[in-house]
Amino acid sequence: MRKYALGLTAAALALTAVSTPAAAQLSEYEDYEYSDSVVELTTVRVDPGQLDTYLEGLRQTWVASNEVAKGLGYITDYWIYSNMAPSSGDFHLLLAIEFPGENLQPSRERYDRFMDAWGEANMENSNQTVLNVYNEIREIQGVYLTREIEMTMD
Repeated sequence: MRKYALGLTAAALALTAVSTPAAAQLSEYEDYEYSDSVVELTTVRVDPGQLDTYLEGLRQTWVASNEVAKGLGYITDYWIYSNMAPSSGDFHLLLAIEFPGENLQPSRERYDRFMDAWGEANMENSNQTVLNVYNEIREIQGVYLTREIEMTMD
């Protein structure tokens, strides 16, 4: 009986050690801080055989408009990443846009400057591409706004 009690005590101690989180030792702004910029991540699932069609559309719409926004200083940069090992239900592409922190709030002035540079014709063509092509060949799976956590080392 004593061996059984010792075994239970040891098991309880092991579970306690595993399940008790370590006391937080990090402090924000001392050990880490958030970056000023925000990265928008969009995960996209593309229908089989449609990746090249979707990428061509992105070049004419998303990439082209991001080049305008980047030229105006509204975004820092943008990227397209391919998921090299998608399984059933996973995303195929990750679209990323980095925004300076101060450009997250809506602004009529920025919108008007962008539309002057991008143009109504490009906006109409982009909208038609979304409606007639993108909605048929892809599914947006998620949109996330993220900030990098920058760790300081002692």
